[in-house]
Amino acid sequence: MGITIFAFIVAFLLVASGGLLLFYREAMLQRIQDVIHPNAKPKSLLESFQKSGFSIGEVVTHFDNVLPKSQKEVSVVKQRLIRAGYRKESTVKIFMGCKVIVPLVLCILALVSGAASLSPFFVYSTALALGYIGPDFWLGRQIKKRQSKIRKGLPDVLDLLVICIEAGLGLDQATVRSSEELSHAQPELCDELRVVVLEQRAGRPRQDTWKHLAERTDVDCIRNLVTMMVQAEQFGTSIGKTLRTHSDTLRTQRIQQVEEQAAKTTIKLIFPLVFFIFPSLFLVVLGPAVLIMIDSFKQLFNT
Repeated sequence: MGITIFAFIVAFLLVASGGLLLFYREAMLQRIQDVIHPNAKPKSLLESFQKSGFSIGEVVTHFDNVLPKSQKEVSVVKQRLIRAGYRKESTVKIFMGCKVIVPLVLCILALVSGAASLSPFFVYSTALALGYIGPDFWLGRQIKKRQSKIRKGLPDVLDLLVICIEAGLGLDQATVRSSEELSHAQPELCDELRVVVLEQRAGRPRQDTWKHLAERTDVDCIRNLVTMMVQAEQFGTSIGKTLRTHSDTLRTQRIQQVEEQAAKTTIKLIFPLVFFIFPSLFLVVLGPAVLIMIDSFKQLFNT
């Protein structure tokens, strides 16, 4: 018995030391590669799959042609994907393919988990419906998150635009500089500004590029900004003063929204107070009195 335990310990130590040596060798090779190629990014698991010829997007796009769709529907989906920040042509196929794969996955999960045995028609129909509309809900949530980030970051971008314009730069150069300087702080809005710059470099008029920005983002404050800029350019007023006024207006609106939400909290607290706090308070305050009254009535009727 002792010899068996000793042999097991020796084998375990040999295997562990071999694994440590291999791990140390891989770590040393990675450090050498980092020294030789300092700008090389570490490869992720998805990149390794793509390098070996496997891509999740390519698998999903094969299910694109399963659902019948019109050109109008495709254009609407493409516009929504652009508002969410996905501009590649393959994103439309991936999205339509997900509307086929997700219902199938949910049906398989219902079958494997045994939930389909309770009511097969209801479970499978629910899985198909949720799987079909699930990508739409996800996309709508992504659009709202991106629009909220654009709305919050617009005053900072406008302040930098005003500073650049007052420093002597034109509106186009100020847009380029703002998109470069705030690319880390406000990546969503700066991404849209870079698209505006690229459209202007491609030869489109300035008014059209800013109108396209309002259509892509579908944010009310962006639409108001574009309208004010177009009017300022048409009537010859100062762009810097227009941007400063709009930035101050946005900050005032944000303060008013916070104050409005703070005022609504008193009404929203009524329901927790009534359903959770008042019953426990009544129990603590009136409970002893009720017990004393019950004992008094018992003594009264017993006598």
